[in-house]
Amino acid sequence: MKNESASYATVTVEDLSMMILYDNNPYQEGLTSAWGFSCLIRGTEQTILFDTGGNGTLLLANMKRLKVDPKEIDAIVLSHIHGDHVGGLERFIEENKSVTVYLPASFPKAFKDGLKRSGMKIIEVHDPTKVCKGAHVTGEFGTWIKEISLMIHSGKGILIITGCAHPGIVKIITEVKDFTENDVLFVMGGFHLGGEGKSEVEEIIRSFRKLKVKYVAPCHCSGNVARQMFKKEYRDNYINVGAGRIIQFQ
Repeated sequence: MKNESASYATVTVEDLSMMILYDNNPYQEGLTSAWGFSCLIRGTEQTILFDTGGNGTLLLANMKRLKVDPKEIDAIVLSHIHGDHVGGLERFIEENKSVTVYLPASFPKAFKDGLKRSGMKIIEVHDPTKVCKGAHVTGEFGTWIKEISLMIHSGKGILIITGCAHPGIVKIITEVKDFTENDVLFVMGGFHLGGEGKSEVEEIIRSFRKLKVKYVAPCHCSGNVARQMFKKEYRDNYINVGAGRIIQFQ
């Protein structure tokens, strides 16, 4: 990613909140956990839904329990094509078609055409793209699996949300730092470390420290071993994430 200007409109970190609507890690009683990921971001100029989980009925049920109205959402970011991240979209748009969907340009034509036929506005992402004041998506990364991530610009640093981090979580963070020329305050989402051994995870944690990532919240496909290792390393700056977790930045 290339950055022509390091000046961005930022959001006040105290106004931000992130709510995990869908994750395979449980957190709040009364919510259903299932393989996949979805997160609601409030406090930016628009309310953003990042990924839609694997099952739309489950997604909407969790939203209802958390008192989230689908119609309050302005934009949806789809990180990559896998069903555990886009599977809830069809059911969601029965409740709200007035959203703009940001997705990798490499998504299958049939998928994109289906959204257009339903009346949805889509933005195909090749390079870093503004979603609204205070928020961008990265450009497409990866070879076999193309993926985009969400960047929130705050006065305290950059917040990154990833889907599965198939291109590599360290690569994503490095590219975001190069693009924004700012420190990374917080990284949350799937780190794709479920199959990695302890030595590989240790190296990734060392890279996080070198990149000066302050807070971490691994979930979804990060794997229990990696989550525990990040928790041991980051201590109070580790955020336990699962379905129903609400993160308030203060």
